Amino acid sequence: MAMEATAGWALRAAAALGLLGSAWIHLVVWQDWARDEPVVGELFLVNAVAGPVLAAAVLAWRGHWLPELGTAGFGAATLLAYAASLTTGFLGVREQFRTPEETWGVVTEAACLLAGVLLLLIRRRARR
Repeated sequence: MAMEATAGWALRAAAALGLLGSAWIHLVVWQDWARDEPVVGELFLVNAVAGPVLAAAVLAWRGHWLPELGTAGFGAATLLAYAASLTTGFLGVREQFRTPEETWGVVTEAACLLAGVLLLLIRRRARR
């Protein structure tokens, strides 16, 4: 149980860092070019605000599964939108995976997805 608690805290810290990192990247990119894109600009701002809110929730609200699910969902949704922008385009935006922001975005969002899923699995295992 102590190992699960330690792993849980480490994963919560990783989730929070991933959420904050992704929020920061989205704010930087919004300032750079996304603010001029209809719908996509607003979605970048949603990520910039949702990241810190979810980070606070995943650190403070340990008794519930919702912040963990939100963290995994945030990572998955953002990665899927980015994958769409690389392939077919996402709401008129096409990316090419050339910038450091894109690299760090993928890293932080993958961290959110992985940490959120692992936290949910630890919670499920602890309930058994």
